[in-house]
Amino acid sequence: MDGNRRWAKKRFMPAALGHAAGAKQVRNIVQTCAEMGVPHLSLFAFSTENWKRPTEEVSSLMGLFMSYLQKEVDSMNTNGVRLKVVGDKNRFAPVLQDLIARAEEQTADNTRITLTVCANYGGRWDMLQAAQAWQQAHPGQNLQALTEEALAPYLSTAYAPEVDLLIRTGGESRVSNFMLWQAAYAEMFFTDDLWPDFSPARLKQAIEWFAGRDRRFGSSATL
Repeated sequence: MDGNRRWAKKRFMPAALGHAAGAKQVRNIVQTCAEMGVPHLSLFAFSTENWKRPTEEVSSLMGLFMSYLQKEVDSMNTNGVRLKVVGDKNRFAPVLQDLIARAEEQTADNTRITLTVCANYGGRWDMLQAAQAWQQAHPGQNLQALTEEALAPYLSTAYAPEVDLLIRTGGESRVSNFMLWQAAYAEMFFTDDLWPDFSPARLKQAIEWFAGRDRRFGSSATL
């Protein structure tokens, strides 16, 4: 979800208001995905690299995240949304960690759509922690025994299928360390829309574009 700060700058607003506008758009996109029957939606909310931003902006983002968790849980339950938060949560304040745990627990039985929020997340971190977790679970085995199939259950998103469609807003054409393993065969849709302007109509356009793709997964066969 890229472009919150640029959206605010264009309107001579502080970055915090751009992030707030982006957070409001999340509800519209989650609702649209649920209505269209999309079973899994993952949002890249805060990367491991985002700690490099100004302290004031990071603090604002943490506050916004806490507010979102407090305000949206009831709505998630009403609309059948299961929340999962993935990433290295140890760096968050204890109060935020508690809010995350409670929100995940309260929505655990919802089945309409699973919303994964990636916070303090990085694709490289995910693969590294998965390898370490596998090693801890198999202390007597050499790394030569590690296979793709053996590692997959230790990824932070092991509960979800691999990424089918990756959408990048904000006019950039890169994945920026997002789900490097899971998106190995994802179709990639890039749009100039800044995230607060990324509308349900644009989302539907992206899904329609995806539906027309010929996905061969490395094979030469066509359907």
